[in-house]
Formats: sequence, structure tokens, C-alpha cells
Amino acid sequence: MSNLHQQMLSLGQTASKAAAALSIASTDIKNQALIAAAKAIRAELPTILAANKKDVANAHNNNISAAFIDRLMLDEDRIEAIATSLEAVAKLADPVGTILAEWTPEQNGLNIKRKRVPLGVIGVIYESRPNVTADAGALCLKAGNATILRGGSDSINSSTAILNCMQTGLKAAGLPIGAIQMVNTTDRAAVGHMLTGLGGTIDVIVPRGGKSLVARVQSEARVPVFSHLEGICHIYIDQSAKLDMAVDICFNAKLRRTGICGSAETLLIDENIKHTHLLPIIEKLQSGGCEIRGDEYVQSVGKNIVPATDADWTTEYLDKIISIKIVANVGEAIDHVNTKGSHHTDAIISETSEHVARFFNEVDSAIVMHNASTQYADGGEFGMGAEIGIATGKMHARGPVGVEQLTSFKYVVSGTGQTRP
Repeated sequence: MSNLHQQMLSLGQTASKAAAALSIASTDIKNQALIAAAKAIRAELPTILAANKKDVANAHNNNISAAFIDRLMLDEDRIEAIATSLEAVAKLADPVGTILAEWTPEQNGLNIKRKRVPLGVIGVIYESRPNVTADAGALCLKAGNATILRGGSDSINSSTAILNCMQTGLKAAGLPIGAIQMVNTTDRAAVGHMLTGLGGTIDVIVPRGGKSLVARVQSEARVPVFSHLEGICHIYIDQSAKLDMAVDICFNAKLRRTGICGSAETLLIDENIKHTHLLPIIEKLQSGGCEIRGDEYVQSVGKNIVPATDADWTTEYLDKIISIKIVANVGEAIDHVNTKGSHHTDAIISETSEHVARFFNEVDSAIVMHNASTQYADGGEFGMGAEIGIATGKMHARGPVGVEQLTSFKYVVSGTGQTRP
């Protein structure tokens, strides 16, 4: 047995023991840990910044893309946001122990309850975002789960600094530090060990990263997976869309932060408003340094438009690039979204209620929006405190994965001496 294999099995065993303790921990104790962790994050601001500076320098030396570095980089505001998100999770209602339903069948008189319970041990595999260390640890903790985190090698220093703060919070509340652990090697073989389930100790895997990572997890995992695939997000500009609103939303959805999965990658514009809406949208996006890739008509209207290829309609750029296509109507827009998208987040800008209703009913995505930026596809913005990721599958969890999605349920049945005839 290799040293890495032994190390990974040990992580799983430690997490399993911690999960047993967390499953019966009170809401107050879990909240104390989160608040203490937030305090530690603020107290260790210089340490976290110094660690992140090392990661960013290494990324530059390795010629990593600007979008990747944006996801990796921490500053005082982003670190404060991490601390604030921990406090927000502490304020959330504790899902553990909630009675989802209760009934008594006439034929046997049994009292049956469906009760929320933790999942157990959750393995989270992510890439460049060091804030996931805190978000995932906090959400799993609040839902009574232990966590094994495997961050990317590019963020190892930042993630370790944040992990230390999370474990400080656990200690302060008297909880086992094994409740939140991180794989402390950059050896990619560690991911393969996690995907085996570590001897039955991991109950769920959550991948959060690029297409290749998620594809590998889906292919190799021997435990259930909450899939977070690409964010090929669309905005359809309907014929009744208000021009100013359309311009503002498209600009924000693409350029507020290009490196997040909720960033818009394709605009679909109704042909009935191509003469009024298209050029102002193009000019606004280009004023922000965005490259436009368009179909033939889009190329004929704007300046410096790159011809769109078939690949552009299925590409998550995560950069200052967007593809624009003219469509005949809401039906063609829906068909494009369902066939070219990743079922993450898609929006319609419209003042026609029938078109909005059709878009909502027929677009097969985890999140559908009306007259709002796709950048709101975020658990924090949904009032969930934070998220581990946006699940694009359909089983168990879909959309932002927060505390409720990190629980399962069991049936609690009480009788008065019944025996089955």
C-alpha cells in the first residue's frame, strides 16, 4: 500500500468519525464554530494575503490566463466577503432534524415522519477558487457533514491559510478539526483515491472546476456526484425588451466578472429588434473591452466583429468574449439554449408575459431568469449564505448547492404495538 493511499484512507477515517460527532451537534455549537472561523479569517488577513500573493506569483510565472488569476486572486474585500459568508451561513436555519412531512396511514395507524439528516462525508474537488475552502467547509458543517477538500495546486497556499482559520473555529466550538480537512498534497493521484470513496467513507463527491475535471469525476467516481459542469449561459433579448435594460443587463452579465460560471457567454437577439437593440449592445460591450463573435448579420452591423464558428455556440469563454446570434423568435431561442447550452443559467429580457412563461417552462436549465443578470446565479445572492457550486444535473440537487441540498432524509416510524398481519 502506497504512502499516498494510506494518507487518503486516514483522511476518510478521520472524516467519518468527525461526521458522527457533527450529526448530533447542536445548531448553537455549529454556529459558534462558523462565527469563530469568521473571526479567525479577519484576524489572519495578513497571513492569507501573503499566502495568496505566492499563489498569484506562481500563476503568473506559469503563464496562467487572466481569467484564472481573477478567480485565484484575493484582496481585503474578497477576504472580508469570505468572513461575511461564514456569518451568513451561521444565520441560516439549520436543516438537520427538520420534519419534511408527517402522516398516519389508515390501514396501520403508524405515525410516519420524513426527517432531514446529514449526508455524512462530502468530498469537494475544486480548482483555483480559494474561497471554496471556506464556502464548502461552512455549508457542509452547517448541514452536519464532514468535508474532505481537494483544492487545485495553484491555490494550495491560499486554501491552506483559510483551512487553518476554519479549523480554529472548530476548535473554539469544541468540534473535531477532522470535520474540515484538506488533502495536503498536489499529487493529482489524490483525486483518483477520493473518487474510489476512500474505503466507503466518502458519501458524495462535489466537483467544482473545468470541463475536464468534471468529466473525469463523472467517469471515474464510485460514489454519487453532484455535477457542476460548464456555465454556457445565454441571454435572449425578446422583441419587447426595453433597450436600456437590455444594454445594462448584457454588460453586467458578461463583464462584471468574466471568470465566474454565471457570466453570459452567448446573446440571442430577436430579429424584430435587430435594427434598434443590436448596435447599442455591441458598442456597450466593446466599450468594456469585450470581443464580439457574431453571425453574418452581426458582423455586418458592428465594427471589429470576429466571425462566429460552430464551436463558439458551445464555448464557455470565462473571458472578455461573447458570441451574438440573431434568432427568429422565442421558440428558436429556446431551441438554441437547450441544444447548445450547459443547462446552468439562462435569461430572457422581455415585457411579454407569454414569452416569459414559455421560456421558463421550456428551457431545461437549473436556473432561468427574467429581466435580471445571469451573474445572480449564486447561492449567496439566492439567500443561501453561500454555495458549493451550481449543480447542472437533475438528481437530488439542482442549481445552487446550499445547506438543504447537503442533506438527505430518513423515515422515523412510531407505533403503539402494531404487528403486521
